Amino acid sequence: MSVEPVIGERPGASIQAWLTFRAARVMLRPLLSNWPLTSWGLLPLPLIDIAAGLLPPLRGTRFERVDFDDGCPAEWTHAEGARDDGVVLYFHGGAFLACGLATHRREVTRISAASGLPVLSVGYRQLPQVGLTGSVADCFAAYRWLLEQGFDPDRIMLAGDSAGGHLAFSTALAARDAGLPLPAGIVALSPWLDLDATSKQAHPNAERDAFAPVDRLPTLTRLLVQDAEADWDLSPVNADLTGLPPTLIMTAESEMLRCDAELMADRLSAADVPCELQVWHGQVHAFPVLGNLLPESRAAIVEIGRFVRDVLANAATTGRGEADVELAG
Repeated sequence: MSVEPVIGERPGASIQAWLTFRAARVMLRPLLSNWPLTSWGLLPLPLIDIAAGLLPPLRGTRFERVDFDDGCPAEWTHAEGARDDGVVLYFHGGAFLACGLATHRREVTRISAASGLPVLSVGYRQLPQVGLTGSVADCFAAYRWLLEQGFDPDRIMLAGDSAGGHLAFSTALAARDAGLPLPAGIVALSPWLDLDATSKQAHPNAERDAFAPVDRLPTLTRLLVQDAEADWDLSPVNADLTGLPPTLIMTAESEMLRCDAELMADRLSAADVPCELQVWHGQVHAFPVLGNLLPESRAAIVEIGRFVRDVLANAATTGRGEADVELAG
């Protein structure tokens, strides 16, 4: 008997969200539709993270650099008042080819404040340095490192946006398949979970999405998997999801990756995994990353903090594998 997913609609949109959606449609969508997915086209993308590093941190935040043995960097983020009795392990988005620790520094600070926990953000390797399996290996290594440092898996949450949502699920699956204890829960924001673009290309959101061009996905997938037939095995939606922990998925109502969010919610339900799916109207892809620019982004961070606290509280009282997390509608 499967557990039905809890689906919560978040209707309405602020004027700030409306303006952000229109601006993305006019400026970002044409740019991303024509950006060359070639070696020289990928060359300037690290500049995005460098530029983001010029932004001042939020007041009261502490950062600590971590360098893993394979050279992959990570960064501890402690918002003011955050405890050290757990951790959110965060994987940034960026289509596996852009963004990094700096672009998401303010978002993970807000997640730290909302959850009351420090966040370990991972600067995993991306294209063109490695394909998808290399990115997953870095994120799995970060999770294993936390376990080696003595963190209780019942006090570890995995989270990520877009490509990072893919990595959150892939890391949990890698841990299970390696015989390691699973984290307490997963938070996935506009996750890219199905590398097969067929359903997204046929969906009305292919034209409605504020800025993500669906017709670029097959080319990007070929770069990632380096084998046209491997995308099935590397898509978390196609994995055996048995035993995964409670999950929160957020998606924008009009984004193309809504297909992936809804498909994963259905398959988690079939695997008897508690899942809460929130569908936010009038928002752009991965809108919680936008922080104080949008009221909805602030509200989404509050929801993430609520989910993290609920999951960890239930894990503490009921034990692994028996948590009955109360999911909001």
